[in-house]
Amino acid sequence: MNKSNSGILEFFDGFKKWLVKYSKIVLPIILVVCVGLTIVIAIRANKRKVEQEEAAVASEDSTEGTAIEVPDVPLEQDAVPEINELFSSYYTAMVDGDTDTMGDLVYYLDANEILKAKETSKYLESFSTLEVYTKPGPREGTYVAYVYVDLKFTDYEKPIPGMRVYYVCSNEDGAYYINEDGDEGDDELRYMRELQKQEDVIDLNNKAAVAFNDMVAEDKSLADFLVKLNEEIEKNVGETLARAEEIENAEGENAEGEGEEPEETAAEEPEVVVTRVKAVDVVNIRTSDSETADKLGKAAVGDEFELLEEKGNGWSKIRYNDGDAYIKSEFLEPSETQTASNEEQNEEPEEEEAPQQTASSTTATETVTVKETVKIRKGASTSSDQLATVYKGDKLEVLMKQADGWTRIKYDGNTAYVKSEFVE
Repeated sequence: MNKSNSGILEFFDGFKKWLVKYSKIVLPIILVVCVGLTIVIAIRANKRKVEQEEAAVASEDSTEGTAIEVPDVPLEQDAVPEINELFSSYYTAMVDGDTDTMGDLVYYLDANEILKAKETSKYLESFSTLEVYTKPGPREGTYVAYVYVDLKFTDYEKPIPGMRVYYVCSNEDGAYYINEDGDEGDDELRYMRELQKQEDVIDLNNKAAVAFNDMVAEDKSLADFLVKLNEEIEKNVGETLARAEEIENAEGENAEGEGEEPEETAAEEPEVVVTRVKAVDVVNIRTSDSETADKLGKAAVGDEFELLEEKGNGWSKIRYNDGDAYIKSEFLEPSETQTASNEEQNEEPEEEEAPQQTASSTTATETVTVKETVKIRKGASTSSDQLATVYKGDKLEVLMKQADGWTRIKYDGNTAYVKSEFVE
């Protein structure tokens, strides 16, 4: 072992002397060899990098082959009459605060959006210059719509321009609706982002931006007006949500206490008759108990009316401008009541009391059949949380048919509500 080590040391010592002696010749050669090796290594590394990039591109091309192709077709203005009609109805409902119609045109509006739409309608007077531009959507029967519209607000003298993008789909009957469920897939979202990069869409966006910026430049108060308007709407929506929660909690407490008193005790209590009502929200006043009836006016929050009749179909008949008119009951609350005298109650035959009670309530063992697709809600209000959606032909267990246009039901072991007009 020692001999071997000694031989190795002698070899390296001799090599060292030789290297010193011929360093002027050997070192340049070594340098050239090192540079050559570096170049070879770099070439090989670059080749591997190119191969990896080519593989990635090939993989990307393979993925893109299955993606939805984004066509480069020009924007078309007012090309689909049915879509123009859709947005005309949508903005009309927005101005009127008609969230029922908006709910029919949009899938889907949550409770906050419904409240915000109602609140915004208080400040809207009208709309004009409705221009609808469309491009084919990512799926068959769909469109991406760019809607340019001027909105006139009550406290500002000029209409304010704006533009919004909508995803328009069609149902199995071919009817168009605005899709806002937020369930678009990555491919659909990529498709819409790519459309936004196309030149004609950019030009249209710039048109709306320039029109708005010109108004702000002319009137410095416009920006402050819009900020304050948004703050006011958000504040009122928050207060309405809080009020709705209080009412819902109160209804829940009343529901828990129902049935605790004997029936004979309840029958002995004097009947309370509502004689006047007041509006709890902005609502249309119509000539008959139908949403398609002509409008006579618009009630503001706090407006009071003489109540002539509370109908079982969710409408209330009121006295308005020395005539009869109708308002949806869900937007009213009692403001004045009158207690019927004992003599008045005794005048009514006992046999007539049973039908009256049956007209306002049914036993828990009875069911109703759903006439149209309708949402089941946690409370008796369109702003209450949605629990489920039921469809035509479904059966629901009834607890009570209320005079306010809602039917109280038992759903999934809990008390819930559905609009009476959609069940029979």
